[in-house]
Amino acid sequence: MEKDPRTQKIIGAAMEVHNTIGPGHLEAVYQECLEIELSLSSIPFKAQPQLPIYYKNRKLKKYYIPDFIILQEIVVEIKAQKTLTNIDEAQIINSLKTSRKEIGLLINFGEQSLRFKRFIYTL
Repeated sequence: MEKDPRTQKIIGAAMEVHNTIGPGHLEAVYQECLEIELSLSSIPFKAQPQLPIYYKNRKLKKYYIPDFIILQEIVVEIKAQKTLTNIDEAQIINSLKTSRKEIGLLINFGEQSLRFKRFIYTL
């Protein structure tokens, strides 16, 4: 996949957070710090938006809540754990399906170096 300038900006903001506070915090701390960093970088986002979920064309009472929708088109899920798992990857894929977005980022602040993976989901 070619480098996408939109995702590069998001990753840059996440790197700034990781470089500033390092690993070892709760996910909620990284959530709030990334919100601040995205605002400082003038990157438009919605934190924890409620997205409707459908089953057989019926809207469920429950909502799916991704960590971020950035630039109205990129789903970002953040983690603060030792390493990313297949379950984390399944979560971002489900986020893309539910949100009907094509691009996703899975970012892990829990490792010594910031870890991230890009995902493309064709609608």
